Amino acid sequence: MQTETVNNRLLLTLPPATLARLMPEMELILTESGAVIDHVDGLIEHLYFVNRGIVSLVKVMHDGRSVEVGAIGIEGITDSNALFGVDVAITETMVQVPGSAFRISRAFLGRELETDRALRRMMERYWRFAFGQLAQTAACNRLHTLEERCCRWLLTSHDSALADTFPLTHEFLATMLGTTRSSVSLTAKVLHRAGCIDYVRGVVTIVDRAGLEETACECYAQTAIEANRLFGPDIRPFT
Repeated sequence: MQTETVNNRLLLTLPPATLARLMPEMELILTESGAVIDHVDGLIEHLYFVNRGIVSLVKVMHDGRSVEVGAIGIEGITDSNALFGVDVAITETMVQVPGSAFRISRAFLGRELETDRALRRMMERYWRFAFGQLAQTAACNRLHTLEERCCRWLLTSHDSALADTFPLTHEFLATMLGTTRSSVSLTAKVLHRAGCIDYVRGVVTIVDRAGLEETACECYAQTAIEANRLFGPDIRPFT
């Protein structure tokens, strides 16, 4: 696979010497929509620094229903718990918005954590950030309207897709929001009529980002504040 600019904010925050040691051990891979990276109770052998796109943490119930409990974009890494003693996956981890990721051996990264204090400190800070986002999502799913939450996740996806147009099916959006496909379709129509998005055959285009930000719940802005506190200001690579 061809080389790609490093967009992952966690990697970009690491000291140059640390990043230089990690890069030869990482494989840049394409991530396809719907691909499952980790299964519940499966052994975690690799971690993925998301470089474009969105990876979802999904909780599947016994009756088959599922809901996203967290999302990882270009700010983070999958299964950060695995660096601190958890060796099996707690949720299904699947690609929601396709893109790319840097894959690295969990064992290698674990050894680096033992000797590189700056890396360990940054990963501990990221773990706290990731846990905070899980708590934010739990509150969001309980307290905010479907339209507010939909705008939040469209903005989140927009940030990490690194493009205004990206694949996002009604089925995936329904999983993200813990609702039905028909409810998502109605909400998407409302946002389309408002001029915020175009949505055709599983492909969404962000038309009016400011309009989405006005309608989104407080969780999007709060997440951005916490991310910028950890990584520094976000400079978007697209218009």
